[in-house]
Amino acid sequence: MTPCDTLADVRSAIDQIDFMLVGLLAERGRYVNEAARFKRNKADVAAPDRVRQVIDKALRHARDMGAPPEVVEAVYRSMITAFIELESLQHDRLNLAVPADEGTMAG
Repeated sequence: MTPCDTLADVRSAIDQIDFMLVGLLAERGRYVNEAARFKRNKADVAAPDRVRQVIDKALRHARDMGAPPEVVEAVYRSMITAFIELESLQHDRLNLAVPADEGTMAG
C-alpha cells in the first residue's frame, strides 16, 4: 500500500484496484463458462461442497493477508451466487443447443 496525501490519492488508488478486480472477474467468468461444459446437471452447477471449499480458502487467505473476514465472506458469497447464475445460463445454452443437421447449409 502506498501512503496517500489526499482523498483524491486514496480514490485514485481504489480506482486502480477496482480496474484490476474487474479484469480478474472477467477472467473468472471465462473459466466459469468453461466449467459449465463439464457439468452434467444443475446440481453440478450449484456444487454446494465446492462453494464451501472456495469460501473456506478465501477466509484462510483473508486471515493470512489481514483482510476483514466478514467482508471477504460477504463478497465471495455474493460473487459465487452471481457466477452460479452465469454458469447456469451457460449450462442451459450448451445443453439446449440443437446440433445443426448434417447435409444442410447450417451443418
